[in-house]
Amino acid sequence: MAELDDAYAIGAYVPGSERFAPQWVEQAAAFRASLGARARLGVSYGPSERMVSDHFSPEGEARGTFIFVHGGYWLKYDCSYWSHLAAGALARGWAVAMPTYDLCPTVRIAGITQQVAQAVMTIASAATGPLSLAGHSAGGHLAARMLAPGMLPADVRRRLIHAVPISPVADLEPLLRTSMNDDFGMDTEMARAESPVHQPAPDVPVTVWVGGDERPSFLEQAQGLAQAWGCGHAVISGEHHFNVIEALSDPASDLISRLTTLP
Repeated sequence: MAELDDAYAIGAYVPGSERFAPQWVEQAAAFRASLGARARLGVSYGPSERMVSDHFSPEGEARGTFIFVHGGYWLKYDCSYWSHLAAGALARGWAVAMPTYDLCPTVRIAGITQQVAQAVMTIASAATGPLSLAGHSAGGHLAARMLAPGMLPADVRRRLIHAVPISPVADLEPLLRTSMNDDFGMDTEMARAESPVHQPAPDVPVTVWVGGDERPSFLEQAQGLAQAWGCGHAVISGEHHFNVIEALSDPASDLISRLTTLP
């Protein structure tokens, strides 16, 4: 075991953690089925089989588009696990897009960042109106990376009303001391280059969101990003790494309000 494997182990510290992924799959499939033609699945944004996104349309004309980037330590999952999390934004009249991306070790984390940027640009080009952006865990890292200078075209960036990295891994250097780096293949220079904590504070409203019952490493990661950027920082009492995202399915939640309320 590498030095920081335990610090970044999540499931071992959440009772019943093995139930979450199967529940997500079941809930997501039922949600997609309920939408019928309002769900467009596997829309390509790039050359690889995993460079696709799922799109969900509200009833009537969309007020904006919310983009959600999934997590999984850049090593697992795809967007099909999270479809039900679109419910909150859809109920508030927003379209939702969820990209999938290639995984390590097939690509490096920097390559995933570039894929997600391509996904965001493709989604934005097919939509009109404002955009909002969130991601969870590794997806929180990727959402935060989209706010780096030059990552997105100026016209896309101007449309962003709020970004919410949820339980993000914002400093990748600690991961050099985990066994996951066997798949990431990072050195210190690469880790620093991909760490949002070393980016300039963005000119987009940001709230870093994290569960109060998360592992200390994730609480520290969230606090570090909020301090580095001087942005909002919400610590949600009683929530852990796996249920902190459930608020995305609730149109009355503070999380969805931040992502869908126009300035």
